[in-house]
Amino acid sequence: MKAKPVFLMLAAFSIFAILPASAQSNSDQTTTTTDQKTVRTKNKGRGAGGDIGSGAGDVGKGAAKGVGNAAKGAGEGAADLVTLHPINAAAAAGKGGATAGKDLAVGTTKGSAKIVKGIGKGIKHIF
Repeated sequence: MKAKPVFLMLAAFSIFAILPASAQSNSDQTTTTTDQKTVRTKNKGRGAGGDIGSGAGDVGKGAAKGVGNAAKGAGEGAADLVTLHPINAAAAAGKGGATAGKDLAVGTTKGSAKIVKGIGKGIKHIF
């Protein structure tokens, strides 16, 4: 009785594993032939809008991580202050603030660099 469900699951898995491989088309090849010559197409990278959007995302991720670390440091500091450990409370709050500053700086720098790169691509495309 237990062999039947296992067999059905194995059969279903093998069908789903084979279908995507047989459904691929030849249109995504990187080489084309024209008049007995092979022409290789260059893969295009992300466009200007993609770079700007990715940069904005990095700025947002850095800000979110910074806020999270600041809240974590404040929470640990408050817990230490409640348990009458004022030195540990100050250290936890300082560590959370420093980590938050680092995350904000890294996210902003990475994001700004991608945004500038995207703007440069946009200007280059115009000219």
